[in-house]
Order: sequence, then structure tokens, then C-alpha cells
Amino acid sequence: MEVVVKRSKRRRKTIQARMVDGKMEVLAPYSIPEAALVDHISHLKERLIKRSLPRDNSGLEARAQHLNHKYFEGKLTWNSITYSTNQKRRRGSCSVYSRTIRISQKMSEMPRWVEDYVIVHELAHLIEPNHGKRFKALVHRYPLAERAIGFLIASETLNGNS
Repeated sequence: MEVVVKRSKRRRKTIQARMVDGKMEVLAPYSIPEAALVDHISHLKERLIKRSLPRDNSGLEARAQHLNHKYFEGKLTWNSITYSTNQKRRRGSCSVYSRTIRISQKMSEMPRWVEDYVIVHELAHLIEPNHGKRFKALVHRYPLAERAIGFLIASETLNGNS
């Protein structure tokens, strides 16, 4: 991805990234050191890539691969990961034997970091089929796990599904 950096003497603190004509445009303060800017750019690039993935089965597969590499060292394999429209109460399911993962279509309407938590949760079942301590340790490799759990509990309460 091509990156174009635009520094401004008027910009004081914030760094912003957006896609313009297929290029990542970074708006940054003039005074920020180059090393700090490089760190910000890599973080912002990852966020833009995540956002640009389509929320369909191919995008789901790509995100699962990304999360597998990031939190499971790329060691996990599965036969399929797809969205499912017939999961009323579940957010996702994993069949350890057939190595298939289904994510509720409702998750595609949630913030990406919440959906990523559900994907990590189901990927962890490929290693540990129950919800014991080892499983929880695997899931909590995802740094936003607790926050995502709280978000899902709050959204259930608001929607009257508790």
C-alpha cells in the first residue's frame, strides 16, 4: 500500500489516515519525530486494511487467517469459516471434528473488534474444545477480549436477550 504523508504546522497532536485514490494519506503534525510517525503509520495501515476487508465469507476467511497468524502463530487450520443466518442465540460455533466454524450473520453488524473477538473465540476451540482455563488463556491472547465480552453482554441487555 502506497503511503503519502502530509505534515502540517497547524496540526498539533493528532495523526489521521484515510484512503485517497487507492493510497493511504497520513495527516500528521509537522513536529512529530520520524520514528514515532513510522510506528503510527504501521498501526493505522493495519486498521485501514481491516476496515477494507469485505464483510462476506471471503473477508471472514481473510480476517480469520490474520487473527490466526497474530494470536496462534499461524498454526491453526480449518476446513471452512462462514457466516450463518440460522444462529438465533449463538454468536458463533465450531465443530472440532469437521473443523468448520460458523459466525452469526449478526456479528457482521457489530464493531470489527467485537467480531474479531468472536472469531478468536471460535479459533481457540480448534485447540481446546471446552471453556476451561486453557481455553480462556487462549482467548485472552486477544487484548480486547474482556472489552468485547462486556460489549456483547451490554448489547444483549439492551436488546432484551438476557
